[in-house]
Amino acid sequence: MSMSPQDSPAVTSAKQQPEWPDAGELERVVKELKVLPPLVFPSECDLLTQRLADVSRGEAFFLTGGDCAETFAANTANSVRARLKTVLQMAVVLTYGATLPVVKVGRIAGQYFKPRSANDETINGVTLPSYRGDAINDVAFTPEARRPDPQRLVRAYKASNATLNLIRSFSQDGSADLRMVHAWNRDFVSKSDSGKKYDQLAKDIDRALAFMHACGADPVEFRSVEFFTAHEALLLDYEKAMSRTDYVTGRTYDTSAHFLWMGERTREPNGAHAQFMASISNPIGCKVGPKANPDDVVALIKKLDPDKTPGRLTLISRMGAGNVLEKLPPIIKAVEASNHPVIWVCDPMHGNTKEAASGHKTREFSDVLSEVKDFFTVHKQLGTHPGGLHIELTGDDVTECIGGISGVMEKDLPMRYETACDPRLNRVQALELAFQVAEMLAK
Repeated sequence: MSMSPQDSPAVTSAKQQPEWPDAGELERVVKELKVLPPLVFPSECDLLTQRLADVSRGEAFFLTGGDCAETFAANTANSVRARLKTVLQMAVVLTYGATLPVVKVGRIAGQYFKPRSANDETINGVTLPSYRGDAINDVAFTPEARRPDPQRLVRAYKASNATLNLIRSFSQDGSADLRMVHAWNRDFVSKSDSGKKYDQLAKDIDRALAFMHACGADPVEFRSVEFFTAHEALLLDYEKAMSRTDYVTGRTYDTSAHFLWMGERTREPNGAHAQFMASISNPIGCKVGPKANPDDVVALIKKLDPDKTPGRLTLISRMGAGNVLEKLPPIIKAVEASNHPVIWVCDPMHGNTKEAASGHKTREFSDVLSEVKDFFTVHKQLGTHPGGLHIELTGDDVTECIGGISGVMEKDLPMRYETACDPRLNRVQALELAFQVAEMLAK
């Protein structure tokens, strides 16, 4: 029996929204965003839903990778190419480990918003608003920089548009040629003593590519690649302004990205974010942490995917190393019992952040790998499909996460600590993770 409007739970106010000092300026910016061209198109979003439907059936693997928080300063052609190149390298390795297609999605072209644990930050006795991403304020610790500025939303739109143009060019002009991407991986294996442990898988990929070529695979299939964009749907003023009604189907899409997700801090079933996500036709995701209640998760998926559409909804587990074996199974069992065709993805980054003695936030590569292994173990025990990975990474040789064959130690953190918010895997660590996961998939 459906509830009447007066019986329905009231929608709670949106969390994690900045305190704009000039409401009139925000209103003017929102009006401007509403008439700007879409960044992505409904047909592209529908194509991603189709690809993710394959993942929900266990016929593909879902890889999301990119920056913790994009910045305007790092929005350069070289930076975009490096991030895209790293995700593609990981995808090639995972494809041949899983013997499944990999759906490739970047945390890119819109990840300019960040949730924070506190509204304010205090340094040396001075308290200022927290940094909430370049689309809202600046990371510099000054009153002017930390003042939320609505004009930054327009700047984020323009930066995302420029990034998308680079991605579309890079993925179609032969730069992402499958054979070229694998050549990058061979280089990784041959030039690293530790990387040589992955030599056998690299040789297996070589043989598979040679077989495809011998069978007359269409060269176009080698030259181009499907690549989609994603970011957290955090700032509702921006996401609602970027939503458009498709004149063909009459459905509403958030045209700021192909895939949007809700974070752990904003996923209440009756929250404003859930209400917005339920209103759009994009494929969507939701982070699920160790404090998640199975019944609340089921209530949320019923709200977000009432029609049980394959590919529509992804649940992104971010439990933290040591929590997965206990916390994840009850949630999976409850969701499976609801018969909703969700995709299960592992985010091994956000539950494993700690503070080093130097004050830098960091993550241990061993913790990241441990969470992924436990994620696979749980799905094997329950007979469900471990559908993908959600990774914060960069294509640069940063020193933000500790461990792995790259040899980053805690004393190395200040050398190239460049993130605007959370620590990311560097290129070598990301590739090592891909080879490790490929071995898990092969088993």
